[in-house]
Amino acid sequence: MIEYFALKLAGSIKKSVPDSHTSTAVMRFALSVIINASMIIILSLLISLITGKIKEATIALVAFPLLRQASGGYHLKSGMKCVLFSTALITVISLVDLQYKYIFIMGLLSIVLVAIYAPSNIEKQSRTPKKYYPLLKFISFVIVALNLFIGSSVLAAAFFAQSISLIRLKGGEQL
Repeated sequence: MIEYFALKLAGSIKKSVPDSHTSTAVMRFALSVIINASMIIILSLLISLITGKIKEATIALVAFPLLRQASGGYHLKSGMKCVLFSTALITVISLVDLQYKYIFIMGLLSIVLVAIYAPSNIEKQSRTPKKYYPLLKFISFVIVALNLFIGSSVLAAAFFAQSISLIRLKGGEQL
């Protein structure tokens, strides 16, 4: 559905500006990303209005993609599945309230997963040369480790969920 709307919009833009050097395929991809992210943000914030967890949802909406940018992770095959799953995930994360010992345990587990798997599955998503992968791993490590000092339940849950998405199974498929 998202891809369909992005394609229609890209076609419309291309008709309006036919001398544009940007292809319809490139515009469709960019528009898909924008529509996808916008829907996740809007739906998550609307649900957080109902749950009374606007601050927590906002933190999750910033923290999760921040770590994802550095560490990579699994991608769902459809934009709509991504919107629904991500919105549900952000909502659950916003509702988490943990004691510090559990924040610490989740933080340590996230650090281990990031140290082993990051960056993961970014070859087709990023133009970052492989020589910078150790730097991405270090940045991911630092992002996750900071929460051991901050002690936020929302950050711990967001980082843990993101770090799980890094895991690749033996045959190359992901968890």
